[in-house]
Amino acid sequence: MKIAVEGCAHGELEKIYECIQTIQERENIKLDLLICCGDFQSVRNHEDLRAMAVPEKYQRMCSFYKYYSGELRAPILTIFIGGNHEASNYLQELPYGGWVAPNIYYLGRAGVVKFGNLRIGGMSGIFKAHDYRQGLWEIVPYTQNSLRSVYHVRSLDVFRLSQLKTKVHVMLSHDWPRGITEYGDKHALLKRKPFFREDIESNQLGSAPAETLLHAMKPDYWFAAHLHCQFAALVTHNETNTETKFLALDKCLPKRRHLQVLDLPSEYDGDKCLKYDVEWLAILKNTNHLLNVKNITCHMPGPGGNERYDFTPTEEEKDNVIASLDSLHIKEEYFVKTAPVFNKNAPKSFPRQPIRNPQTVVLCEKLGIDDPVQVVMARMGNNMKMPYVEPEPSNEEEPVEQEVVESTPIKTQLTKLSLPAPVTPSENDSEVSPSRLISPETDTTTISDSTNNASECITPMSAGPKKTFKRRNISIYNTPDADFSCSTDASSVLDSDSPHSNKVVCRENL
Repeated sequence: MKIAVEGCAHGELEKIYECIQTIQERENIKLDLLICCGDFQSVRNHEDLRAMAVPEKYQRMCSFYKYYSGELRAPILTIFIGGNHEASNYLQELPYGGWVAPNIYYLGRAGVVKFGNLRIGGMSGIFKAHDYRQGLWEIVPYTQNSLRSVYHVRSLDVFRLSQLKTKVHVMLSHDWPRGITEYGDKHALLKRKPFFREDIESNQLGSAPAETLLHAMKPDYWFAAHLHCQFAALVTHNETNTETKFLALDKCLPKRRHLQVLDLPSEYDGDKCLKYDVEWLAILKNTNHLLNVKNITCHMPGPGGNERYDFTPTEEEKDNVIASLDSLHIKEEYFVKTAPVFNKNAPKSFPRQPIRNPQTVVLCEKLGIDDPVQVVMARMGNNMKMPYVEPEPSNEEEPVEQEVVESTPIKTQLTKLSLPAPVTPSENDSEVSPSRLISPETDTTTISDSTNNASECITPMSAGPKKTFKRRNISIYNTPDADFSCSTDASSVLDSDSPHSNKVVCRENL
């Protein structure tokens, strides 16, 4: 099985797929899967753009809408988690995962799926301590506060992942696990990113919950992004004599190391179909009563109390999940357009009302679990909007949307591989072949590197003067996106002639 891993996609799907196509043609191989580690930016229209926490000058449609509308089709199965620059209104429709476009699958707030025999887990968003123990209270229309808190990791998602006992081969997070720099070449990292020093020395760089999960789950691989630089580490778990190979990747820009290709043993091939993970679905069902949608501090159960705190499913509980589903295969035909596609002449308005996604409705009904947004709306006495209805081809009038759902159900209370290690290319090795594969005989291959700086502010949600919020190490969060393309010229390299060039060319052997 051959898979590609992308760092921060930032909506540049066409460019990522072009690079993958170039690699496949040069190496005469076929990649089976693309994994993206957040900031995917599944923006369908102007409303989605306004629901994304980026400065207004960086609000660009990019190319996802073409795959959503059907103008283009993803040439490879793509699985992604959310980051901190997402169309949060769209991702909130799919808290437990689902198709955002044909052949493009979102893992959900937290999730586990199987691709063939490869088990892939992921955790969306970034960690902020002040929101970690809150309920899932955010809904559109977002305030300036909820526009950001909506993508902050919550304790419920981490608690659910901690219940997994069966081996997860690949784990994804957007931000790095805290303390991961102690397992790699920290000095080389600080040489490239000296402004990381304060956070590293105070043990504030990265996510504390991700650190806990790393040592609890012990996956073979852990991939991340967010900090816009490439970094490899090897974590040894002495109690089990196993290792986790960690690799963080950059954003999709010229001279950035943002794409990694892996060659995995054939034992992971299986049927190479995307399937639900039974253990994970059983955990969702077992922990449904822990869902809280209030803007208050809530705590997960633990030992010493008088309630169940171990929700690792029994074989009987897993059998019940299988019996409740028609099939474990996650079929692409489940995808439904729930909002209008991009129209450049449409007004640039903010999303006004949550939309019910049929994928979430069906999964919740079959498992007997709750959609967090639907519970919030029910508590407020409001209804969710029905999905967008696409007009007939012969209809020349503007698209018409149905108004609301007639009724909203109230919250249901339920009873209670040894893989090869990534090797960071030498700092002095500026010329790297983008198409080499990781295998026991070959080294890590990544795609080029450079650094740009820009500040980040919050997008105003109402009229009035803009407020700018500075963030520590702001240079790692925003870099103006540049247009570039992948050339198939065999005599060129995935690089640019200068740091200011806006064209990427793919070069073969160096």
